[in-house]
Amino acid sequence: MSKITLSDLSHSYLDKQNSDSDWALRDINLDWQDGGAYALLGPSGCGKTTLLNIISGLLNPTKGKVLFDDKDVTTQSPVERNIAQIFQFPVIYDTMTVYANLAFPLKNRGMTDAEIDRRVKEIADMLELTKTLNNRASGLTADGKQKISLGRGLVRSNVNVIMFDEPLTVIDPHLKWVLRSKLKELHQKINRTMIYVTHDQTEALTFADQVVVMHEGQIVQTGTPVELFEKPKHTFVGHFIGSPGMNILPCQIKNGYAAIDGVEISTNTQIKKSNFSKTEIGIRPEFVSFDKKGIPAKILKVSNTGRHKIIDTQCNSGKIKVLSHSSKEIPSGSVFLSFNKKYTYAYGDSWIIE
Repeated sequence: MSKITLSDLSHSYLDKQNSDSDWALRDINLDWQDGGAYALLGPSGCGKTTLLNIISGLLNPTKGKVLFDDKDVTTQSPVERNIAQIFQFPVIYDTMTVYANLAFPLKNRGMTDAEIDRRVKEIADMLELTKTLNNRASGLTADGKQKISLGRGLVRSNVNVIMFDEPLTVIDPHLKWVLRSKLKELHQKINRTMIYVTHDQTEALTFADQVVVMHEGQIVQTGTPVELFEKPKHTFVGHFIGSPGMNILPCQIKNGYAAIDGVEISTNTQIKKSNFSKTEIGIRPEFVSFDKKGIPAKILKVSNTGRHKIIDTQCNSGKIKVLSHSSKEIPSGSVFLSFNKKYTYAYGDSWIIE
């Protein structure tokens, strides 16, 4: 396993770059410690797979360096970097048995039959493939084939890093949960550096110790799942993570204080400057409550999701969602909303004001 460092990394698929939109990746700087579980999270087209392919050696960056244990590997091939990569769709040999597919990477590296057998059976047991080891891969379902792909990536125990590029796309929802748990369990057992690419926040937050959130080719925040939820550093993080996402409302800032619809809002951090082209308040629905005073609003809709109710309200500045326990009574008509100061943040030009 290796510590991975990305230094001043940028990449474009164009010969000439005239604006930020011409770059698939911009100004990436990261340090990932060896043995960690990391996730690259963001919507389609934000640069996740491009970054993964640069780390693996399938793509050379336009600018910057990739280092493994402080050694520059930017121009090295995937074989020289000794990585394992699992792709979005199954990459297997259909004519081989499940056993032969799992054993193939180990045979290529000259391991003994006994070592191969032990390792293959261990991985097959973890992925619940034991009963199909002697079956041809061609006869398996799409999720069965993808489990073989996962196994082929996991079967080698001496790789520097294992990378997953949205590996559960073809897996049914229940099995997704099972495999995520298995991957987490495996990481804790073998302590290999793992990088997981996904657009699914549940996959990222349940698998990774550290999540890197990407937006339009940039990293907008790196942190633990709790940090990303409780203190989004960028409005995109607040919007993208959480269900429902963070309420983002335009606000006015004057003399260090923020106001929405003329109501002063207390924020988590002191506002020391206000020379932004756009200022906003961010508050998650979990931390909005009905009160005797606050922001005047009207209730538009109440959705019962089982344990919780999602209440859609409308104030002069926009819509505000409130998350309440299903057992609580919800007022009707006109209401006042108050925000929990601890989780209320001011944003200037989309970035948190600190």
